[in-house]
Amino acid sequence: MRSSTLDVATLEALVGAAVAAPSIHNTQPWLFRLDADTVTLEIRAAIDRGLRHSDPTGRALHISVGCALLNLRVAVAHFGWEPVPRLLPRPAEPDLLATVRLGGTTRAFRDPHLYDALWHRHSSRLPFSDRRLPPAVLTELIEAAHAEGALLSLPSPRETDRLLRLTGEAEHRNAVNSERAAESRLWVHEPNYSALGIPPEALGPQDFRNRIPMRDFGAPRHSALLPARTFEKRPSIAVLSTAHDRRTDWLRAGQALERVLLVATAHGVRASLMHQALEWFDLREQLVPRADHRRDHAHMVIRLGYGPEGASSPRRTARQTLA
Repeated sequence: MRSSTLDVATLEALVGAAVAAPSIHNTQPWLFRLDADTVTLEIRAAIDRGLRHSDPTGRALHISVGCALLNLRVAVAHFGWEPVPRLLPRPAEPDLLATVRLGGTTRAFRDPHLYDALWHRHSSRLPFSDRRLPPAVLTELIEAAHAEGALLSLPSPRETDRLLRLTGEAEHRNAVNSERAAESRLWVHEPNYSALGIPPEALGPQDFRNRIPMRDFGAPRHSALLPARTFEKRPSIAVLSTAHDRRTDWLRAGQALERVLLVATAHGVRASLMHQALEWFDLREQLVPRADHRRDHAHMVIRLGYGPEGASSPRRTARQTLA
């Protein structure tokens, strides 16, 4: 039901939904501000939460904010308003990445399944079963990405092996790069595997030849990698990309990513976001093969499957992110 006014409780609920989004290394690089005159929420980049070594261009920061923007749109519609988003609305203010004006009564995008899903969406770095995703679910995930201006491709088994090798190579580079390692330690924390029912003996030293790299978009860079035998024999991998590689495309990719994740969550599908290869220019260029003289630009490698729900990551409160 639509609130007649945007009171403090509703404002905090909207921002609370936005900050439930995933972010690079769980940096949560966003700040929110309400323009009361136009009833518009601004989303600004928290520059001090950027990653100079892992994300020098700010692409992953923009994707993170795009995920939060999608959640905000879902929440605004849930409360009965029409979300009216704008990307990079003021060129003179480069830290202002997006705005969402609360328009009249919503006509579209009001999906209770998506709103419920945003509170249950967690990256899962646990083993998935070998159960395959139904074609109808895969089609819906592809359509979710397309609705936000992105492409979700489903690679063949051979292509999946190649993507995992690239991810493993990136993980190895990250592990031996002292600057990136020091930077990531400022932000990420080791998951509580015992709370998830994983015994310590199931964890072992890193072995990039025989293990699936599991450090993802919001997970620790140096978390132990679980033995490959505990994981699915043939992981289901998807690659999210856009036709161009501008700041607006990064924000659209973030919205597409989060919409895919919410739709997956609504269907009981878990996901982990393998961002490692995207942090290296040469490896990122190899994630999407060139076709018909066109090169799409990859923004995320997503592992999908059925399994236990992942642990939630610490979040700043709505009040902590309201400027």
